[in-house]
Amino acid sequence: MKLSQFKFKLPDELIAQYPSVYPEDARMLVLHRKKGTIEHKTVRDVVDYFGEGDLFILNDTKVFPARLYGKKEKTLASIEIFLLRELNAETRYWDVLVDPARKIRIGNKIFFDEDPSIVAEVVDNTTSRGRTLRFLSDYTHDELTKRLYELGTTPLPKYIERPMDERTQAVFNDIFRGQPVEEMDEERYQSIMAQHIGAVAAPASSMHFSKQLLKRMEINGVESMSLTSHVGLGNFKPVDVEDLMKHKVESEQIFISKDLADRVDVAHAKHCHVCAVGTEVMRALEHVAGTDGKLKEYSGWTNKFIYPPYDFTVANAFFCNFYMPLSSQLLQVASFGGFENVMAAYKEAIKKEYRFGDYGDAMLIVD
Repeated sequence: MKLSQFKFKLPDELIAQYPSVYPEDARMLVLHRKKGTIEHKTVRDVVDYFGEGDLFILNDTKVFPARLYGKKEKTLASIEIFLLRELNAETRYWDVLVDPARKIRIGNKIFFDEDPSIVAEVVDNTTSRGRTLRFLSDYTHDELTKRLYELGTTPLPKYIERPMDERTQAVFNDIFRGQPVEEMDEERYQSIMAQHIGAVAAPASSMHFSKQLLKRMEINGVESMSLTSHVGLGNFKPVDVEDLMKHKVESEQIFISKDLADRVDVAHAKHCHVCAVGTEVMRALEHVAGTDGKLKEYSGWTNKFIYPPYDFTVANAFFCNFYMPLSSQLLQVASFGGFENVMAAYKEAIKKEYRFGDYGDAMLIVD
């Protein structure tokens, strides 16, 4: 298949700027992939499609406040620093993205008005926007990490473009993309399962589940377990090559417990549903599973890219969000639900004004 087959026009007004008041109130399009039929429900109705012995697998990664703003030495130009991951605790090297990248070169220093005791020094270029920073400070390693998180803000995706107030626009007009973080984002841009810090983007599909919904599922005999997949910025990077075989996905760290692997075996043996919640969960499962669908305990990295045609071996149900045109997530969903089915469902979702993106509505794919 070619990338251009996954292009569609998405009206700006359908990109969700805020979450639903309650997670389970989001709309849910149900696609029956064998028949190609569609139902329109809400997330709270997901309970009706599963029963005793079925298993949901969510992502328990926790988003950290990865976006910081500082000032470049001498020019005092506003600089956005997006923390990706710490490279070395001893040297305090971090892999980051900077914006505007043209203003940041090796040797430059960036200061933070909120804490003058921290200085970031550029020590290497990694990509066009990527840099390696060394944080200089008298803080201990743990104190520095804590302080960076205090300086940072919730890393909402760029397509969330809320109006800026006058102060924000005056300070950051040259780099700000109109996405001021609000207090509720600190809580809502997290999964209810959030436990292990390491993600710079939310596991959006897992954010639809509340304690109340998980309890209702438990009463119906449906078990919920989790794996850890630290979602990275590659989550938002569109596929940019027509030949899908040439696309490279950025690696993400994943952890799968023996308990989860054993529970999946039990579900398979009893011919129960195994529902992957989110594309990062599905990718982690497929990376670790053998051709027989058996999981094993795993700690490592994956850069697996799933696109049609693809034979899935672990999950037989899929709960996900609505994704952007040309995105790797859309390609994965089409691999599971069938290209024609999924593209028809997306056309119907746009017609019915479903909301797209991390704060958007949901899609459930079952047989």
